[in-house]
Amino acid sequence: MAVAMFLLPLSDTLSKLLTEKLSPTDVATARVLAQAAFLLPAAVLMRRRLRGAMFSPVVALSGLLVMITLVSLISAFAVMPIATAIAIFFVEPLILTVLAGPLLGETVGPRRLAAVGAGLVGALIVIRPGAEFETAALLPLLAATSYALNMIVLRRASRSRSGLTVQCGATIYACLGLVALSLGLRAAGIVPPAPGALATADWALILGSGLLAAGSYVLIAEAFRHAEAGLLAPFQYLEIIGATAAGFLVFGDFPDRMTWLGIAVILASGLYVVYRERARAPTSMQPTAHKSRRVRPR
Repeated sequence: MAVAMFLLPLSDTLSKLLTEKLSPTDVATARVLAQAAFLLPAAVLMRRRLRGAMFSPVVALSGLLVMITLVSLISAFAVMPIATAIAIFFVEPLILTVLAGPLLGETVGPRRLAAVGAGLVGALIVIRPGAEFETAALLPLLAATSYALNMIVLRRASRSRSGLTVQCGATIYACLGLVALSLGLRAAGIVPPAPGALATADWALILGSGLLAAGSYVLIAEAFRHAEAGLLAPFQYLEIIGATAAGFLVFGDFPDRMTWLGIAVILASGLYVVYRERARAPTSMQPTAHKSRRVRPR
């Protein structure tokens, strides 16, 4: 899980580099196609761990949410530092906590609601209404909401399917949807035509982004096969460290003090929610949904 959380920011970094030549939608499409090119052969090798229907309405819904998450995040990467976008994105566990009540029938107590409120304050500290990235900050918030909804969908889908099955099916649906979206936007003139033939370096970025994302998702699936979700959940916050390091080394971006303060508040709130989840549920009842950001599995 820790290795996966350091690979995902590398994939995001390559995606951000690609936005200098391609639209975010085209980058998301290329990344998912490359991801599928690596993930599906891996699934064939691991076919004994495939269980349940790969193609169904619930998996298609997961694929749609993957599309929204990816396009929103990559659009955010194009206009703001990766670490800032990922920090805002990590209000997702808090959004999931709020949505779990009406959509899953789970009881959310006042202490977890207070943690959600504190986390949203942390997000506002990062966003700082009136600052340079105020409007763009809505993109990672949209991605976080879409990802939280996908987690709810995955919890339901994983009752009769393995996590690897859902990941593969959602990736295929996302491929089809993003190809159709890219072609439609280009035909409508909303997205400018792609520049001429991509350079070899650009193809390397696309393949690298897909390979890193696919590798991350396989590692996440394996992690959840061997350990409980409550134990693994805190490790997802390592992604912020990886995103900060990648953003600094490649783009020279480093969060300022206020951004670090907001990140700290979001992390503390999210970890408290994880702690309360583990405290309120017996071991045998803890969720075992296979988290897949930017499958978001992000």
